[in-house]
Amino acid sequence: MDPESTQLQQAQIVAILGPDPAPFETLISHLMSASNEQRSHAELLFNLCKQSDPNSLSLKLAHLLQFSPHLEARAMAAILLRKQLTRDDSYLWPRLSASTQSSLKSILLGCIQREDAKTISKKLCDTVSELASSILPENGWPELLPFMFQCVTSDSEKLQEAAFLIFAQLAQYIGETLVPHIKHLHSVFLQCLTSSSSSDVKIAALSAAINFIQCLSSSADRDRFQDLLPMMMRTLTEALNSGQEATAQEALELLIELAGTEPRFLRRQLVDVVGSMLQIAEAESLEEGTRHLAVEFVITLAEARERAPGMMRKLPQFISRLFAILMKMLLDIEDDPAWHSADTEDEDAGESSNYSVGQECLDRLAISLGGNTIVPVASELLPAYLVAPEWQKHHAALIALAQIAEGCSKVMLKNLEQVVTMVLNSFQDPHPRVRWAAINAIGQLSTDLGPDLQVQYHQRVLPALAASMDDFQNPRVQAHAASAVLNFSENCTPDILTPYLDGIVSKLLVLLQNGKQMVQEGALTALASVADSSQEHFQKYYDAVMPYLKAILVNATDKSNRMLRAKAMECISLVGMAVGKEKFRDDAKQVMEVLMSLQGAQMETDDPTTSYMLQAWARLCKCLGQDFLPYMSVVMPPLLQSAQLKPDVTITSADSDNEIEESDDERHGSECSSRPVLDNSEHSFVSIFPLSILSNMETITLGDKRIGIKTSVLEEKATACNMLCCYADELKEGFFPWIDQVAPTLVPLLKFYFHEEVRKAAVSAMPELLRSAKLAVEKGLAQGRNESYIKQLSDYIVPALVEALHKEPDTEICGSMLDALNECLQISGRLLDESQVRSIVDEIKQVITASSSRKRERAERTKAEDFDAEEGELLKEENEQEEEVFDQVGEILGTLIKTFKASFLPFFDELASYLTPMWGKDKTAEERRIAICIFDDVAEQCREAALKYYDTYLPFLLEACNDENSDVRQAAVYGLGVCAEFGGAAFKPLVGEALSRLNVVIQHPNALQPDNVMAYDNAVSALGKICQFHRDSIDSAQVVPAWLSCLPIKGDLIEAKAVHDQLCSMVEMSDRELLGPNNQYLPKIVAVFAEVLLAGKDLATEQTISRMINLLRQLQQTLPPSTLASTWSSLQPQQQLALQSILSS
Repeated sequence: MDPESTQLQQAQIVAILGPDPAPFETLISHLMSASNEQRSHAELLFNLCKQSDPNSLSLKLAHLLQFSPHLEARAMAAILLRKQLTRDDSYLWPRLSASTQSSLKSILLGCIQREDAKTISKKLCDTVSELASSILPENGWPELLPFMFQCVTSDSEKLQEAAFLIFAQLAQYIGETLVPHIKHLHSVFLQCLTSSSSSDVKIAALSAAINFIQCLSSSADRDRFQDLLPMMMRTLTEALNSGQEATAQEALELLIELAGTEPRFLRRQLVDVVGSMLQIAEAESLEEGTRHLAVEFVITLAEARERAPGMMRKLPQFISRLFAILMKMLLDIEDDPAWHSADTEDEDAGESSNYSVGQECLDRLAISLGGNTIVPVASELLPAYLVAPEWQKHHAALIALAQIAEGCSKVMLKNLEQVVTMVLNSFQDPHPRVRWAAINAIGQLSTDLGPDLQVQYHQRVLPALAASMDDFQNPRVQAHAASAVLNFSENCTPDILTPYLDGIVSKLLVLLQNGKQMVQEGALTALASVADSSQEHFQKYYDAVMPYLKAILVNATDKSNRMLRAKAMECISLVGMAVGKEKFRDDAKQVMEVLMSLQGAQMETDDPTTSYMLQAWARLCKCLGQDFLPYMSVVMPPLLQSAQLKPDVTITSADSDNEIEESDDERHGSECSSRPVLDNSEHSFVSIFPLSILSNMETITLGDKRIGIKTSVLEEKATACNMLCCYADELKEGFFPWIDQVAPTLVPLLKFYFHEEVRKAAVSAMPELLRSAKLAVEKGLAQGRNESYIKQLSDYIVPALVEALHKEPDTEICGSMLDALNECLQISGRLLDESQVRSIVDEIKQVITASSSRKRERAERTKAEDFDAEEGELLKEENEQEEEVFDQVGEILGTLIKTFKASFLPFFDELASYLTPMWGKDKTAEERRIAICIFDDVAEQCREAALKYYDTYLPFLLEACNDENSDVRQAAVYGLGVCAEFGGAAFKPLVGEALSRLNVVIQHPNALQPDNVMAYDNAVSALGKICQFHRDSIDSAQVVPAWLSCLPIKGDLIEAKAVHDQLCSMVEMSDRELLGPNNQYLPKIVAVFAEVLLAGKDLATEQTISRMINLLRQLQQTLPPSTLASTWSSLQPQQQLALQSILSS
C-alpha cells in the first residue's frame, strides 16, 4: 500500500475516534450499507480502529448506544459491542483498560434501565449476557447480580423482563453458584409467573426458570421447583385463551426444551401436562404452528429415552390420542392435478405442512416407543381408515403403515400376513394416489421388514408390482412401481428373484421406451437393482438390454435429460458388474469413451451427472480390474477435486432465536464468510435438527455454533471419498501412483464432523492405502521407493487414526476406526516406534473406559421407575454395539502381541487393570471371551516370557473351560492347549485339573452339536498337546487312546490340520500308547486316515496327506495279512474303495 493512502487511512481513523461524533456515525451507517464496496471499506476501517485503539472504539460504540436518536444506529452499536465482547478470535475485553471496562459495565446497565425500544432492549440483554458469561465466573462483575435482583423486584415490567432474559442466558454459566439463593429465586419465579400482568415478563420468567432448572445437577434441587409447573403451563394456556399465539409458541418452544433435557421434572404432573398438550394439538381453531409445537412436545418426551426411559409408554390412552391426531394430519392432502402431471418423482403437490409433520412424527413416535406400544394402537385405527369412503383415509392408512415400519419392525414381522394383505388389497384401489401409497408402503416394508418379507411373500408382491407397471394412464404409479422393485430386490437373494426375471425385465424394457421421462428413470433404477441382485443370472438378458442403455447414454444430451443419462450410467455399470468382464468387455470400451468425453465437458454445479459418473467409473473398475488402469489418469483428477470440496457453510450461534432478523448483522461482521469452519474438530457433536427450513440445507450444532450446510456438496464429497476407497481396494499396487495425493486428502477427513459418510469412507481407505504401498514396494512397482516410504506413510496414517478415534462421537464409527487401525497394524505394525505403540495403548484404555461408562449409564437407566421390557430390548441392542468395540480392542491387542511379542509385555502389564475386570462373572460372555483370547495370544506369542502370568490367569482359564457359553469355552480350552505346549514346568501341577475340565467338554452329550463343535474340537486339540508335552504326568495308556477315539475332528479346520498332523507324527514314531497292545488301535488309526483323506484338503495339509498315504502303503507292505484284512474290514465299503484308489494311484 502506498504511503499516501496509508496516511489517508490514519487521518480517517483519527477523525473517526476524535471528539466530533459525525465521522463515527457515518462509519456505522456505512457498515449497514447495501453497497458492498462501501460496506467492505467501512469494515476495513472498523477493524483498523479496533487494532489501533480498542478503548476509544468501545467507548464510541457505548456513547452511540446511549445517545443516538436513530434506532438502527443504537441496534447496530449493541450488536457490534456484543461481537467485540464475544469470547472468540475478536475478543477485545482483555485489551481494554480497567477504566474502559468499568465504564462499559455501568453504561450497559444504565442503557438497560433507559432504553424504551423493545428490539434494542433485547439486543442489550444479549450483549450483557455475552460479556457476563466470560467475566462473571471469575467474579469480574460483582454489581450485575444485585442489579438483576433489583430489576426483578422493581415495579417496571421492562426491567423485570430484561433481568429474566439475561438470567436465562447466564443460567448455564452461573447456575451452580446461585444454588444458595434457590429459595429466593423460587419465590421470584413464582411471584412473576403467578401475578405479572405482562405476558412478555411471564415468558421471560418461564425462560429463566427453565434454563435454571436445566443447570441444577441435583434432583432434590430441581424438585423444589415442581410447584412452578402448573404456573408454567398456565402461562401457555392464558396466552392461548387471549389469542396471543406468538407468545404461546414461545412458551411451547421453552417447554419442549425442558421436555428434551429434564423430562423427569415433568413426571409427577405428566398426565396433566401431556393432556393439555394434546388438547392444544386437537384444537382446530388454533394456528397450525401452535398445534405442531404441542405435538413436538409430546414426541420430544417420548424420545427422551436416556433420561426417562419408558415413561411415556405408561400412558397408553395418550398415545392413541396422539396417533389419532397424527393420522388426522395426514388427511390434509388435496388431489392436485400437478401431482399427476409431474415430471419428477419428488413432486408432492397437494401435500400440506400438516401432512409432512404428521408423516415425520409417526416415524419418530414409532422409533421412540417401539412396536409393542404402537402396533396395538395402529391396528385399531388403520382398518377403520381403510374401509372409510374417502380416498384420503385409505391414503393416510398406507402412508402411516410405511412410516411406523422401521420402529415397529419386530412386532410387524410377527403379523406379516395381515400387514402384507392390508397393503396388497389397496393395489386395486380406484384412486391412483392410493395405489401410489400402497406401492410406496411395499417399498418401505421391503426395506424395514426384509428379508423376511421377500422370502415369505415374493409370490404375491412381485406380480402385484409387475401389474402396476401396466398402469399407462398413471405414469406416477408406473414409475413408483419400478422404483419399489429396487427396495424389494435390495434385500433379496438371486434364487428368489430369478424365476420372475423374464416377466419383470420385459416389462421394464417396455417402460424404457415410454415417452414419460420419470417412468424411464424408474425403469432404469429397477433394471440396475435387478441386475445387481441377480448377478450372473442376468447374463441371458444382457443382449436385449444393453443396446437400449447405450442409446440413452449417447442420445440423452440436453439439459432436461440429465437425470435420465445419469441413471443410464448407473444401470450400465451395475449390469456390467453383474454379468462380468468377459460379457461386458466390448461394450465397456464404448461406454468408457462416452464417459471420458463427458468428463472433459464443463458441468453446472447442480448437474447430477458428476456424482453418478464418479460411481459408474468405480463400478467399471471393479468389473475390469487391472484392465482399468489406463483410465485412471482421466478419472482421478476430478475425483480428487470432488473429495476436496469445502462444505458450503453458514454459521450462527446455537442459542439465538432471532437469527433471522440478525442475518444482515452477521454479514456486516463478515466473520461467517472468512472464518474457516473446518477446524471445529474440538467441538463435541451435539445434534442434527431433523427439520431444516431449506430442504437442501442440513443444520448441525457443533459446540455453541449452529451450522447450516448445503447437503448436495456433502453428498458429492462423500461419494468421491467412497470411490477413492473402492479404487485403492480394487487396484491394490496399481493404485500406488495416486497415494501421495489421496492420503493428504483423506487423512484430515477422519475428523470431518459434518458428515458421517465422509468420515466412514476416510476410515476404510486408510488400510487400503497402506496395503497398496506395501504391495507396490514388495513387487518392485513403487517407482524406486523402498520400505522407508511405507514407514513414512504409516507414520502419517496411524497417529491420525488414533487421534480421530479419541474424538469420535459415534460408537459405530469408533468400531470401524478400531477395525481400520487393526488392519493398518497388520500391514505395517513392525514399523511402529515405541511412542506410537504407547499412544495406541493409551487410546485403548480410553476406549475401554468410555465404553464401560456408557454401559454404566445404561445400567443406571434400568433403575428408572418406568423402565420396561421394551427399553430392555433397546438397551440390549445398544450394548451389542459396545461388544463390537470390545471385539476390535481384542483384535488390536492380538495384532500388537503377534507383532512385538515379548517386547509388548510392559504395555500389557499396564492394561491388566483394564482387562482383568473383563473376566468377571458379571460381564457379558463376549467380554469374557475377548479377555481370554488376549491372554491366549500372550501365552502363544510370548512363550517363556509369559510364564509369569500363569498364576494369575490359569485359574480363570480353567474355570472358563466349563462356561455355559460355547465361544467362551472354545477360547478357554484353546488357551489350555497353548499353555500345555509352552508352559513346561509351570503347567505341570495343573495337568490333572486340566484333564478333568477337558473331559467335561469332550464327554458332554451335545458336544458335537453345531453350537458346541468348535469348543469340542479345541478341547480335543488341547488334550493332544497334553499327551505330547506332558506324557510323564498322565496315565498315558488311558489318555492317549481316549484322544484317538475323538478323531477325526471336522469343525475347526485350523485345529483339524494341526491335530491330524500330530497323529501322523505319532504313527511315524510308532508311538506305543497310540498303537496299543498288539496294535489293537491300528484299525481306528486307519479309519481316521481314511476319513481325513476322503475330505480332500479340508482336514489336513497337502504335506500331511502325502505322509498319511506313505504310512498306509508301508502298513500294506509290513503288516501280517490277517491283521491287514481285519483292519480293512473295519472300514465301510465306500471307504475301502476310495482308499484303494488313492493308494493305487
